[in-house]
Amino acid sequence: MAYVDGFVLPVKKNRIADYRKMAELGRMVWMDHGALSYVEAMADDVPYGEVTSFPRAVQAADDEICFFSFITYESREKRDEINAKVMADPRMKMDDGFQTPFDMKRMIFGGFKAVVES
Repeated sequence: MAYVDGFVLPVKKNRIADYRKMAELGRMVWMDHGALSYVEAMADDVPYGEVTSFPRAVQAADDEICFFSFITYESREKRDEINAKVMADPRMKMDDGFQTPFDMKRMIFGGFKAVVES
């Protein structure tokens, strides 16, 4: 069964192009180091729930949109190995003036063991 890193985060609507550029670089780097898949998805049919929802979970403001993203690996061990290589990859070094196009404090992330897969 695969191992999955999942992410939910709010992106300023006027920074979507910046986020996409960053995500495309991420896709290239993770895939080059052995990830099985890399997906960045922008909210399309994601209502603001009364109790829970993706926008509520990341405290998305009116000028923000949620992204749901995931990376798959063969195993947790491979994930740990790949992520170490990604973090050491010179392509991931950001300029001193670089500012992420989202608020990292409101990003939700975690690793998950697949229990059903096809």
